[in-house]
Amino acid sequence: MSAPLLEVEHVRQWFPLRTGLLVDRTVGHVQAVDDVTFSLATGETLGLVGESGCGKTTLARTVLRLLKPTGGRIAFDGTDITTAKRRALRPLRRDAQLVFQDPYASLNPRRSIGTSVGAPLARQGVGKPARRARVGELLELVGLPASAAARYPHEFSGGQRQRIGIARALAVQPKLVVLDEPVSALDVSIQAQIVNLLDDLQDELGLSYLFVAHDLAVVRHVSDRIAVMYLGRIVEVSPSEELYTRPIHPYTDALLQAIPVPDPQAARRKRVPVQGEPPSPIDPPSGCVFHPRCPRAQDRCRTEVPQLTRYEGGHEAACHYPLHVSSEDVAGAQRSAASPEAAGDSMPEVAR
Repeated sequence: MSAPLLEVEHVRQWFPLRTGLLVDRTVGHVQAVDDVTFSLATGETLGLVGESGCGKTTLARTVLRLLKPTGGRIAFDGTDITTAKRRALRPLRRDAQLVFQDPYASLNPRRSIGTSVGAPLARQGVGKPARRARVGELLELVGLPASAAARYPHEFSGGQRQRIGIARALAVQPKLVVLDEPVSALDVSIQAQIVNLLDDLQDELGLSYLFVAHDLAVVRHVSDRIAVMYLGRIVEVSPSEELYTRPIHPYTDALLQAIPVPDPQAARRKRVPVQGEPPSPIDPPSGCVFHPRCPRAQDRCRTEVPQLTRYEGGHEAACHYPLHVSSEDVAGAQRSAASPEAAGDSMPEVAR
C-alpha cells in the first residue's frame, strides 16, 4: 500500500492572547485546533465537517502551511513540512492549492479573468504565449469558453466565478486541492453542478481533495471518508456511507438529525437536539469537549479525554459511550487500543 499523500499527526494551532500596554505578555490561548490526526491518500476525498467556529478553516490553512502549527507534525508527499522555511515550502505551493469560500472576494475585480487564472503560471516563470494558451485550456476544463479570459469578475455569476477559482487552483497541476466551503455561497442547483465538476476533475486529473464544509448533505456526495470536528478536535472519522448509516459519536448523530428531509413522514422521526452553544476555545471544558452539550454524558466524560478508537469498517470515534456499538465491540476496541502494537509515540509538547 502506498504512503498517504498527506499525514497530519497530533497537530495543534493555538493563538496567544496578549495584554498590556507597556509590557506585552501572554495571558492565555485560543485553542483553535487541538490534537488533530488524520491522513489523506492519493485520489481520495476527505470531508471535514462541523459547526461554524470549530476550527475547520484554521486546520485547512495549517495543513497548507499558511499558518505554522503550534505543535504536532505535518508531512506532504513523504516530506516533513512542519517547520519548513519559505524556500523549502516552494514545492508545496505548487503541489497544494486552495479554493476559497467566496468566489467573488477571491478574485481581483480590476484584473481580467485571464490575468487571475494565469497568475500562478506567471509565478512559475511561464511565458505569455504559453500562459495564454494554458489559461484557455483551464477555462474550458471547468466548463467556460476560452474567450472568457478577456472578461472581468463582475460579468460572471457566482457559480461561474467559482469555476474560475477552481481553474486558477489547477493552473500549476497540483496533487492536493483544499476546498474551503466551496459551495456554501451558491444556490442549491449550482452547488450540484460544482460538486459534479469536482468529481469529474478528480477522475480526470487524479486529484486529492480536502473538502471543508458545514453541510453534511453536500459532503456525503463528494467524500470517500468524512471527519467530524468539534471545538478544535476530530471526534469521528468514517467511510462516508458508514457515517450516515451508523454514526457512533453523539455529536455526529445530532448533526445528521438536523439535516432537512423532503419526506414529511421521515421528518417526524424523534430528534435529540444539541443543547446550548459551543464552549469557548479560550477555555474549553475538561475531559470530553462535547460533554456540556451531550445527552449521554456521565462523570467519566467530565474528567477523561476520549481518544479516537477504531471499530469495524475503518470507523473511528472519540467517545466513552458510543452509539450503535455493542458492549463487546467497545471492549474489543479498547483492548486493541491498549495493546503495545497500537500504542503510538507520546504526544509532542506544545510550544507556548
